[in-house]
Amino acid sequence: MLETERLTLRRFAEDDWLDLYDYLSQEIVVKYEPYGVFDEEECKHEAIRRSQEDAFWAVCLKETKRLTGNIYFKQLEPKAFQTWEIGFVFNAVYQGKGYATEACEKILEYGFKQAAAHRIIGNCNPENTPSWKLMERLQMRREGHFRKPAFFKKSPDGKPLWHDAYQYSIIDEEYLALKSNTIEAGFCKYT
Repeated sequence: MLETERLTLRRFAEDDWLDLYDYLSQEIVVKYEPYGVFDEEECKHEAIRRSQEDAFWAVCLKETKRLTGNIYFKQLEPKAFQTWEIGFVFNAVYQGKGYATEACEKILEYGFKQAAAHRIIGNCNPENTPSWKLMERLQMRREGHFRKPAFFKKSPDGKPLWHDAYQYSIIDEEYLALKSNTIEAGFCKYT
């Protein structure tokens, strides 16, 4: 379990399904994800699956224990390269309050200080402006704009709906230098 000023980041539990349903049932939340909206039954199965997988972190408000979203954080192969991937999905009700920034900052800290990450990457659709702006707030660099490398959905006639992708990254030395400068400056940002 990890904690920030306002949040607790923990492993998923099977009984998280209702809060999970609260945001995975929103088209606006899953628009850029490799899946569509979930119904209640699918969320029950998804909560069980996530409770058994270390890559998913439930992001909860400390004050209410309410699940506001999740972070995906997983080491990529080959493990010797010490590269991890970060992703995030948050309930629309809790967007714009700095929770995603706060939670992702904690995961980056965990990645570099506890998991011995050398490099952390994130990918998003260029149309998903809040996602790439979050990665830029985290001081991740845009490394590339890939032209139509993947599709998550298909048209009504079954044709792939290809999309572009941005890739961002931050490496350990950049992160440590940034944290040093932030501490010296005496401020922290969550917006």
